[in-house]
Amino acid sequence: MRQVVMHGPGDVRVENREDPKITEPTDAILRLTATCICGSDLWPYRGAEPVDHQVMGHEYVGVVEEIGADVRTIKVGDFVVGSFWASDNTCEICLAGYQAYCTHRVMMGTLGTQSELARIPLADGTLVATPGMPEPDLIPSLMAASDVLGTGWFAAVAAEAGPGKTVAVVGDGAVGLLAILAAHELGAERIIAFSRHADRQALAREFGATDIVEERGEAGVARVKELTDGLGAHSVIEAVGTQEAMMQAIHSTRPGGHVGFVGVSHDVAIPGDELFMAGVHLHGGPAPVRRFLPELIQLIWDRTIDPGKVFDLTLPLERAAEGYRAMDQRTATKVLLTL
Repeated sequence: MRQVVMHGPGDVRVENREDPKITEPTDAILRLTATCICGSDLWPYRGAEPVDHQVMGHEYVGVVEEIGADVRTIKVGDFVVGSFWASDNTCEICLAGYQAYCTHRVMMGTLGTQSELARIPLADGTLVATPGMPEPDLIPSLMAASDVLGTGWFAAVAAEAGPGKTVAVVGDGAVGLLAILAAHELGAERIIAFSRHADRQALAREFGATDIVEERGEAGVARVKELTDGLGAHSVIEAVGTQEAMMQAIHSTRPGGHVGFVGVSHDVAIPGDELFMAGVHLHGGPAPVRRFLPELIQLIWDRTIDPGKVFDLTLPLERAAEGYRAMDQRTATKVLLTL
């Protein structure tokens, strides 16, 4: 099969690799219909994380081609969506809704899903079948559900976005934009998007943003306070993963408010005195996407939401390196790879 391999920072290649095989009776093999490039894939691409001949990708949709002897809930021929964490969905942690911390979890990025085929461990707990074979125009939205939509949705839930709430979103990448969509669907009264990019601002408004703030850091915090009678937002979503973004999120939150953080943390350290005096709730981390997949798939299937709009560049898998460059250079928000 063909698969994306990152040999080192900035060095992405599509290579011939051995087809995956069933290794555990709980495995499934998928023939991918689409995959994509994640913002978190840019950390090693930019040299911020070590990488050496690493298979890439953790987002995927496709058709079940083979199942292990113990797989019961999906069958060959099903079109499925899976999370970037494989989980059994039966352990105590999973049953509490935190499948990203399953006691038997497997990180799909270690197996790689920017490929023609993929082995999915713990298939019964990881994969959710769609009601039927989707129309082609639904593929991007179902693809988004595998990570960025589920992550944005978790961020909004963690921040307790809902009716009567003012929500602020730090980060205008795919996750931040879909957190806006999630906050809107959850009934938020006002949604403030931090963004300096006209195209992303337009999509933010389409997804439900009511206000755009271009300032960053303390100037951005001051603008949020100005928009909220000096109090700050009830709910703030941090979707970047940097020190500045985290502190901007905490400082933009009113006392008693909630911060939902889902940006992959890089060198973030919260000063204890600032945290103590902020009086806010913090909740986040790797999103338990599997918790939300059934609901999100149905919303997409019914065409209630269209999260696939975050994909602004579509390329064949063979041109993955071009997609990485586009996201690195910010000429694309999120790249869909087709097979």
